[in-house]
Amino acid sequence: MTEAAHPPEDLVRAVRAVGVSDERLLEAVRATPRAAFVPTGHQTHAYHDVPIPIGHAQVTTQPSLSAMMIEGLELDGDEHVLEIGTGLGFQTALLARLAADVVTIEMWPDIARQAQRNLARQGIRNVDLRVGDGSGGVPDRTPYDAIIVSAAFPEVPAPLAEQLRLGGRLVQPIGPGGRERVVSFLRTATGLERRRTLTPARFVRLRGQYGFPS
Repeated sequence: MTEAAHPPEDLVRAVRAVGVSDERLLEAVRATPRAAFVPTGHQTHAYHDVPIPIGHAQVTTQPSLSAMMIEGLELDGDEHVLEIGTGLGFQTALLARLAADVVTIEMWPDIARQAQRNLARQGIRNVDLRVGDGSGGVPDRTPYDAIIVSAAFPEVPAPLAEQLRLGGRLVQPIGPGGRERVVSFLRTATGLERRRTLTPARFVRLRGQYGFPS
């Protein structure tokens, strides 16, 4: 089925339906062709609001869920953002349209290579893509104004909290993996302050030194 049959506007409607109202974010969804960020053979489902398998028992984040998480970061365009879990780059591309720059880290080298190609084909250049253990963040580019974590753990890993600047926002699914609450946090002088629960959701587990054992 063609993009014309299931255009990006279908995703915009799905994102609006879950309560996302940030017009900059809605325009980013409209301007970012998800079909360019899914594996070969999955283009038919690119504009459905569903997760898509990408290998290594990983899936893309459902677009409406990704949009809710991004909206929770309250980006205004000047932020230095850290993304934990690049996947094939669709969420990365949205972040890149909404922030000054994005540092993103992906555990699986083959997935990261494909994400790099996908982003390059879309002309997105304000992204620094790393391969490695995202549970420890990317310390050489700190501090971050916002951090988004696309995998579940019962608490925010200490390195991520430490890499967030005072007043910065962090969004992460909190739970055991498969049954979470996506929570937004604010970095204060005394540590991370839980602000609100954005939505219940299901995520893969955060693996690594500061997550679940690989």
